[in-house]
Amino acid sequence: MPPATRDPEPPAPAWTGADLAGDPHATDDKPERVRRMFASIAPRYDLNNRLHSFGRDRAWRRSAVRAAGVRPGERALDVACGTGDLTRLLARAGAGRVVGADFCDEMLERARAKPPIAESAPIEYVRADAMDLPFEDAAFDVVTIAFGLRNVADPARAVNEFHRVLRPGGRLVILEFDRPASPVLAWLNDLYCRRIMPITATLISRDRSGAYRYLPRSVETFLDRQAIAQLLRDGGFTEIEQRPLTFGVCVCHRGVRV
Repeated sequence: MPPATRDPEPPAPAWTGADLAGDPHATDDKPERVRRMFASIAPRYDLNNRLHSFGRDRAWRRSAVRAAGVRPGERALDVACGTGDLTRLLARAGAGRVVGADFCDEMLERARAKPPIAESAPIEYVRADAMDLPFEDAAFDVVTIAFGLRNVADPARAVNEFHRVLRPGGRLVILEFDRPASPVLAWLNDLYCRRIMPITATLISRDRSGAYRYLPRSVETFLDRQAIAQLLRDGGFTEIEQRPLTFGVCVCHRGVRV
């Protein structure tokens, strides 16, 4: 009789409570942890985004496209594109070349599986690191990144890459979470993000990576809007604009490449 086989051990979580007690951005192997985390939540990523933003994630991405001011025929790059929601909006806006870049294959598979958009340029999805983009200098008119800047190991290096691949006068648009200025709204936001959302999102995604515990902690420990504005200035961007969305839960940052 053959020996009984054991079920494979579940993969170790990307983020444990001990990891998140400190600053997750200071973790040496943060990029690999983030990649594993997104691979784990990819199947229900879109569903969780819709449910836990109460549908506002779509409006935030539309705001990013408006801020980018995409003109017909322009070349657009969406970095950390995930399942391609913002990438597809750039295509609908009339960009002549649209590229979605992400370093998680499981996310790119979901993006590629979505139906093509009629009467728009075909979207090219590529595996790429935000800090080392595989594109020539001045290859794009628009670069966007939605809720991904805080996930890279070195945000300043990523911003420098965005500057490199943009033509002079090209626009960079960043969406990132923030904390409402109102004390009451900030308290409600903290309650939701720290206590409620991690439980419900983890149940829906059946996640064991710790992704939805990482999310609020990564926002708390990341750069605030003033620091992001300085990051853009240091990276060679001008005409910096920052527009709070949904009471300041999210901020749309825009800069123009010098």
